[in-house]
Amino acid sequence: MTSYQSRLGEGEGIADELAESQRSISIAEFFEKNRQMLGFDSGAKALVTAVKEAVDNALDACEEAGITPDIYVEIQEAGDYYRLIVEDNGPGITREQIPNIFGKLLYGSRFHKREQNRGQQGIGISAAVLHSQKTSGKPAKITSRTEQHADAQYFELIVDTDANEPEISVEDTTTWERPHGTRIELEMEANMRARQQLHDYIKHTAVVNPHARIELVEPKEHLKYERTTDQLPDETEEIRPHPHGVELGTLLKMLESTDSYSVSGFMQGEFTRVGQKTSDDVIANFNDRHYGREMSWYGPQSHEDSVVPTGQRDGDGEAVEMDVARAVQQAVSNKGKDATAEFADAVASAVSEAGRVSHGRLEAIVDDHADRIEDDYEKTFGDTVREAAIEAAWSEITADRTPDVYELVDEVTTTRKDDAAVQGIAERIADKFDDGSNRVTYAALEDYVDRAAEMTEDMDDATFGETAREKIVDALWEVAARVSDDPPNVSEIADDRDTTSDLLEAMREADIIAPPTDCLAPITAELVEAGLKKEFDADFFAASTRDASVHGGDPFIVEAGIAYGGDIEHDQAQVMRFANRVPLVYQRGACATTDVVKSINWRNYGLDQPGGSGIPNDAAVVMVHIASTNVPFTSESKDAVANIPEIESEIELAIREAARELKSYLNKRRSMQKRRKKENKLATILPEMAEKLATVTGNERLDIDDSMARIMNNVLVEREVEGDTVRVVVENNDDTNADIDLTDIVTAEPQATNGANVVEMDGEWFVKWQTTVAAGDDAVLEYRIDGDAEFDIAVDGVEDEKLTVNA
Repeated sequence: MTSYQSRLGEGEGIADELAESQRSISIAEFFEKNRQMLGFDSGAKALVTAVKEAVDNALDACEEAGITPDIYVEIQEAGDYYRLIVEDNGPGITREQIPNIFGKLLYGSRFHKREQNRGQQGIGISAAVLHSQKTSGKPAKITSRTEQHADAQYFELIVDTDANEPEISVEDTTTWERPHGTRIELEMEANMRARQQLHDYIKHTAVVNPHARIELVEPKEHLKYERTTDQLPDETEEIRPHPHGVELGTLLKMLESTDSYSVSGFMQGEFTRVGQKTSDDVIANFNDRHYGREMSWYGPQSHEDSVVPTGQRDGDGEAVEMDVARAVQQAVSNKGKDATAEFADAVASAVSEAGRVSHGRLEAIVDDHADRIEDDYEKTFGDTVREAAIEAAWSEITADRTPDVYELVDEVTTTRKDDAAVQGIAERIADKFDDGSNRVTYAALEDYVDRAAEMTEDMDDATFGETAREKIVDALWEVAARVSDDPPNVSEIADDRDTTSDLLEAMREADIIAPPTDCLAPITAELVEAGLKKEFDADFFAASTRDASVHGGDPFIVEAGIAYGGDIEHDQAQVMRFANRVPLVYQRGACATTDVVKSINWRNYGLDQPGGSGIPNDAAVVMVHIASTNVPFTSESKDAVANIPEIESEIELAIREAARELKSYLNKRRSMQKRRKKENKLATILPEMAEKLATVTGNERLDIDDSMARIMNNVLVEREVEGDTVRVVVENNDDTNADIDLTDIVTAEPQATNGANVVEMDGEWFVKWQTTVAAGDDAVLEYRIDGDAEFDIAVDGVEDEKLTVNA
C-alpha cells in the first residue's frame, strides 16, 4: 500500500497538501483522546476521580450559598458498568446553566477570580460526563432544584466533542424530595480495585471539612461521616494580584489592558497592598533603573587637602564660594551689578552648605535664588540666564572629580591598598564622567568600576577583587541622587519590553506587605487538630497555620497537622495531602508536599527514620493543607502540587512548627517512662527495706508512700480525718509550681469548706478545689462532716507519673 507520505508532492506542493489537513481542535475533542491527563486513565482511578469532581463541586456550591453541606455518594453495580450517584443540598442550578456546567469543558465562574475555590478550570465534572459517555455510551442524568421553584429540572445530556457544546436528549421538569440541591448520575466502565483510595478520599475530605456530612454507599461498605461543627469556612473575597511574584508576560498583559494612564494609578488600581507610599517607592526604584541616578560631587577643593570634603575643611570654604560665585557672576549679564552679585553669592553659599551636590540639586538651588532675586530687584532671570548660571556653577563643581571618588574608594577598601592604587582607580572612575553625563544606572556604574579596576591592575599592578569592586559601586551609588523625573506613561512602558522589565524589577525590590488573607479560607490550626482527632485515635495531636505568603502574584497559606501514637499503625507514617480542602489521592511521589516530608530529618523530632531521610517509619500521620487562589498543580488532574520553592519553604516551616510540639511531647513521654521505671524499682526495694527495718528495730512497719513521693519529687496528696474534721494536704516536692484541680467526693454533706465549691449530685457531694502550690510548699483543704462518710478523690493538673495519692 502506498503511504500518504510517499504521495506528497505528486500534484500540488507539499506545503499546500499539508495545509489542507490542518484544522482547529476542540478542547473536548482533545481531552476525549487524552483523558489520562484529567485522571481518567484507568477504570479504578476514573471512578475515584469522578467522585472527587462531583463532591468538590457540591462542597463549593454549598459553601458559596452559606449551606452546611450534606453530600450523598452511591456506587452501584449496573451490569457491565458502575453507576455513580452524587447528591447535595446546595442551592441548585438554574435551567439555563445546567447544560453548560455539565456538558461543556472549560466553562465556569472561578478561573479568573483570585480567591480560594476547590474547582477553578471548569473541566472536572464535564470531563466525568465525557468519560461516562465514552465508555458506556449513556448520557449523564442531572436533576437540580433551586429554592424558588416547586419542581426540579431534569436533563439527560452528553458532550458534543466536535463543538465542545452540550447535546441534550431529554429536558423536563420533575418532582424531587429535596427542597434544593443537585443530583448527577453517571454510568461508566470502572472497577473497585481502588476502593482504599476511594475510602481515603472520603475520609480525608471529612477531616478537612468538619462542617460537612458525607455519606458513601458502595457495593461492600457503607461509610458515614457526621459533621463536627456548623461553622462554615470564612467567606472569601476576590483580590487583585500582589506585585511580588508577577511575571513579565503577565505584567505586559496587565499594562496593555489597564485603563490607567500613569504608573502610580496603574500600581494602585491593579494590585493589592499598593497605596500611594508603596507606589512612590516602586516609581523611585523604576526611575533608578530607567533613568539612573545623578552623581553628586563636592564643590572645588584646595590642592593641599584635596581628599577632604569642602564642608569639613578649615580655611578654604570661602575660597570655594568665591570660585563658584565668580563663575556664576561671569555667566550672568545685563541684570545689574547688585542683583547679579547677590544672586551669584547666594548660589555659591548654598552649594557650599549642601556638601555633595547633584545636577538636579544645583538646578533647584539656582531656581530658588533666581526667583527671590527677581522679587527683590524686579529683574527677570529667565530660562537662558538660569541655564547659563547652572552650566557655570556645574563646571566649577565638577572641575576635578577625582578627590571625591578617592575619598569613597579609600573608605570602603582595605588599608592594604596603597595610596597610589586608590588614586589610580579613582582617576579612572572619575574619567568616565568627563563626557558631561550626569546620570548613571547601577549597571553602568558596575561597568565603570570594572573597567577602571582592570586598567589599574594592568597599569599599576594593583588588584581590586570582586568584593572590593562591589563595595566601590555601592558607595558611589549611595551618594548618587535619585531623579525626580516623571516615569513614562503606561502605554509607553507597555510598548517596550525592556522598560516593562525595569518596572517588574522595581516592584520586586519594593518593600510591600504580605497579601491580604480575606481571599483565602484556611482550615485553621484548631480545626485541623479537631479533624485529626475525629478520624484518628492517637495519643498526641498538633497543628500549625502559617501567615500568608505569595507566589506568582497569588497568595497562599500552608497548614500542617501531626497525629502520633494510639491506634495509628506503627509502620510508615501516613502523609495526607490537601489543596483548597481537597484530598490529593494519587501521584504522591510527584508532589512537593511528599518531597518536603522526605527531606526533613525526623530523627531530630523523635521519630524513627532509617538513613535520616524519607518518610519516617513510625506511628504518625503528617497532614499538609495548601490554601491558595491558584494552586500550582503538576497536571490537569490536580493530583500533585508542583515544586515551587516558595511553597516548599512554607510547607517545611509549617511541618516543623507542629513537629516541635511533637518533639516536646516525646521528650516528656520518655522522661515519664524513666520516672516510672525508677519508681517501679523503688517500689520493689523500699517495702523490703521497710520490712527489714521493722524486724531489726522492733518498731512498726514504716509507711513508705510518703517516702516514695519525696524521693521521686512527686506531688503528694494525703487525707487526714480526725473526728468531724477532714484535711486534704497537698505537698509539692517538685522544683516547679503545681496547679492543682482537686475533687473530693463525699457521701456526707460537707460544712465550712474553706473556699471550695460544693456540688450535690445523687446523694454525693463533690468538693471542688483549685490551688497553686509552690515548689517545696504545701496547701491544706479543710472541711467538716457530720457522721461517718466515704471518700473518693480525683486530682488533675499533675501527670500521673509525678503524683502520689495516699487518701
